[in-house]
Amino acid sequence: MDPARINPNAEIRPPDTQRRNFLGLATAAIGGLAAMVLAVPGAAFVLTPLRRKGKESGFHSIARLSQLEVGVPRSFAIIEERRDSWVNYPKEPVGSVWLVRQPAGSDPPVIAFQSECPHLGCAINLKADRSGFICPCHTSAFTLEGQPTNHVPPRPMDRLEIETTTGSDPEIRVRFQRFRTAIEEKTPLA
Repeated sequence: MDPARINPNAEIRPPDTQRRNFLGLATAAIGGLAAMVLAVPGAAFVLTPLRRKGKESGFHSIARLSQLEVGVPRSFAIIEERRDSWVNYPKEPVGSVWLVRQPAGSDPPVIAFQSECPHLGCAINLKADRSGFICPCHTSAFTLEGQPTNHVPPRPMDRLEIETTTGSDPEIRVRFQRFRTAIEEKTPLA
């Protein structure tokens, strides 16, 4: 309602534009501040997987030296927790390795091989007579030292880095990693 119609003698004032401008600016500032308060944690949540470094390929405790017989290969599963972006997976098998104990005085005392065939990545098995390794997919064959015995595999079995603890019954630790298949070079997967 117009104040001049109610009281013809009333003074007509122009609207208070300064107050309206101030309230508009204050509302925009408070809204912008609220948006920033919500945007910073939101952006951090979304960008965290991008900032996270890949898991350094660490050493896995596999066995004790006393568990291995000289010259008799044994397969061991690699168990680890995985993290995929925001999801943490429980400990589960992610691969396996072959360990072959070497004769006393050898350095290293154990050789570790990736159990995936360098030809196409199938699982390498021990031959029935335990004289070497064989891949059932395309009959890649290897000696107990990991050297190919036929023309199928492009390179020897992939050796893995090991470390042993000190003591009377050292622990065997293996740095587990995967390598590209079907190429001559031993190239780690990222």
